[in-house]
Amino acid sequence: MKKILVVDDEAPVRKMLRSMFKNDNYEIVEADNGVTAKAMCLKGDIDLIITDIVMPEKHGVDLVMELKKEVPDLPIIAISGGGGVSGRFDYLEIANLMGADNILRKPFEAKDLRDIVHDVLGNKHE
Repeated sequence: MKKILVVDDEAPVRKMLRSMFKNDNYEIVEADNGVTAKAMCLKGDIDLIITDIVMPEKHGVDLVMELKKEVPDLPIIAISGGGGVSGRFDYLEIANLMGADNILRKPFEAKDLRDIVHDVLGNKHE
């Protein structure tokens, strides 16, 4: 069973993301910050990470950049809401430049995220 790590500092968002995959054959694990997420990924049993960008302790862009250096084959989907644009910088675009495999702006449709996940992990869904 493929293991997906969902990273977001807001518990309701993690719960919502988990529920999107309740009918799929994935093991969903959670982290509420980038520091914990990085430690979990370095253990080597995560198949995909879905991470928010704006988080305390370790910013999602930093997480993407560090993981792409240390675990380059780990697929990363970066997600962020309307607060993702700060001044002239769009955090999702920066995450993309740092190596995120896919980016998705909140709010998004569950189907859009599920389609990306299934494409990345090679699974079909109904």
